Amino acid sequence: MKNMRIEDIEIQVIKKSIKNMYIAVYKADGRVRITAPKRMKDEDIRNFAVSKLGWIKKQRAKYKNLEIEPQKEYVSGESHYFQGRAYLLNVIYTDKKQRVEIHKHQMDLYIREGSTREQRKKVMNEWYRSQLKGEIPKLIEKWEQIMGVKVNSFGVKLMKTKWGTCNIAAKRIWINLELAKRSPRCLEYIVVHEMAHLLERYHNKRFYTYMDQYLPDWKEIKEELKSGGSLA
Repeated sequence: MKNMRIEDIEIQVIKKSIKNMYIAVYKADGRVRITAPKRMKDEDIRNFAVSKLGWIKKQRAKYKNLEIEPQKEYVSGESHYFQGRAYLLNVIYTDKKQRVEIHKHQMDLYIREGSTREQRKKVMNEWYRSQLKGEIPKLIEKWEQIMGVKVNSFGVKLMKTKWGTCNIAAKRIWINLELAKRSPRCLEYIVVHEMAHLLERYHNKRFYTYMDQYLPDWKEIKEELKSGGSLA
């Protein structure tokens, strides 16, 4: 891994065992990354970066002008998402089990009086985690039969730069906790994407042929994920 500078833009370069070159601009901080085949010459990578300079600047300018969502405080009146829908948070103090319940357009957070922001966030995240753990096995079972692959295990964790990952050797997939907030079809897309890696390790033509075969509208769903922010 090394960096190159084009004008005033620092570009991270990563070489992998892939056939094509990819470029990404991250929404969170405007970072630019190029992923290139291992054998590609540095000069060719630089020429590629130069050819994309206009696009890079346009993307960075667009992300810079995006309204930054304020940090959640987990208090009544805030808007929180679940499965692609917005709910109005209603904080209720309780001495019983701390939990989250959904009622029409309202999300009730039962919490200890005097709890901190981090404690409230933890209760919310554990609820999101439990919801995903209830949905993911059903999706895995469905797509194992369709794709002819076997997933040995799965996990849910908060990831900053990926919606999911796949450990091919262990046949284990990880799903980003944030997907609990997105529409169900976004979750299914990521599950299928990671399971497709059990058929093809790399993001190459063969991999995307599988995606086209099993989930023809995957590109549309991918754009939906991008438009929602958080990850590049």
